[in-house]
Amino acid sequence: MNIAQRISRLGTETAFEVLVKARKLEAEGRDIVHLEIGEPDFDTPDNIITAAKDALDNGFTHYGPSNGLPQARQAVAEYIERTRPGVACSPDEIVITPGAKPIMFYAMMATIDEGDEVIYPNPGFPIYESVINFLGAKPVALPLREEKGFRFDLADLEARITPRTRMLIINTPQNPTGGILTREDIEGIAEMAERNNLIVFSDEIYSRVTYDGFQHTSILEFPGMKERTIMLDGFSKTYAMTGWRLGYGMMPKEIAQVVSKLQTNCTSCTSSFTQMAGVEALNGSQEKADEFVEEFRRRRDVIVDGLNQIPGFRCHRPQGAFYVFPNIEGTGMSSAKMADLLLYEAGVACLNGGAFGAHGEGFIRFSYANSVEKIQVALERIHDVVSKLVREPA
Repeated sequence: MNIAQRISRLGTETAFEVLVKARKLEAEGRDIVHLEIGEPDFDTPDNIITAAKDALDNGFTHYGPSNGLPQARQAVAEYIERTRPGVACSPDEIVITPGAKPIMFYAMMATIDEGDEVIYPNPGFPIYESVINFLGAKPVALPLREEKGFRFDLADLEARITPRTRMLIINTPQNPTGGILTREDIEGIAEMAERNNLIVFSDEIYSRVTYDGFQHTSILEFPGMKERTIMLDGFSKTYAMTGWRLGYGMMPKEIAQVVSKLQTNCTSCTSSFTQMAGVEALNGSQEKADEFVEEFRRRRDVIVDGLNQIPGFRCHRPQGAFYVFPNIEGTGMSSAKMADLLLYEAGVACLNGGAFGAHGEGFIRFSYANSVEKIQVALERIHDVVSKLVREPA
């Protein structure tokens, strides 16, 4: 049976491929420290689990509207208004999906034509480029610069805008680097988007995972941007709900109607009882979510300090998400070879920076969504292996 030609344009997410390799090694008796997958190691808070059980007991086991249960869309709209100052949000502008990735896929399908150009951050979440290619559009890489804390230069953005540019993707806080865009950055992006009539796809899935007093700024907060922005967010990272598959998007009503139609054709709707758990996540106690962030901050400091002691490594201290993206050029090894070395020789699973785009070469990604104890074990193993290959500086 032939495979459709368009499938060759789809990429993948390397974290899951590395996870399979790591699990195979574990099955062979190896001890592996998992720093590859972007999944909080915490359990979902009890109040959210209880809400899901109550929803099951109360009959939330049936189909719901394709765009989401009314009470869930209302809860999301109110949450957006609480967390994005000055942004007015109607439930009609919300679509709830099984995980946040469908918002990315559906929204691009709804707005991007073949031949359109889409500017996206590089290194960046690999599914951006995958979907752009799948739709027959042209991906235009916007380099994130280590010397700017993995922000991009507004001049670089302006230089990449052409008459064919349809969409700009931004992600802050960012995967894989943990970098953030400042309020001044986002104000400049908003001005360029307005002047060039661009759609902005704003991936804000890590908006609650920030450190050192940094406050997330959404591009929705700037005049005129609500009308041209599709914002993605979800529950996986903030509330440790990865397996629940629950995400949402905010977008202009006419786009929400198209995205809802795409969902009707694909998954029908999002599970009703998980949406009720999401209502509790947003409206209930935020104590656990805040505790998660504080623990991530502690882990960040441990892994950054440790990586900067390893010969050939240089690691920026991120202000958001739960990833570090150390520069390994000083080791003389490629990103892919270093990732394999650490997995097979050190027993530490991480990701090759090149998997996040051409501008990720020379880096590797670690997720610090694992315990301090495991991170310390990983750092010791990495130091032992790398120091045999790279001479300590004099």
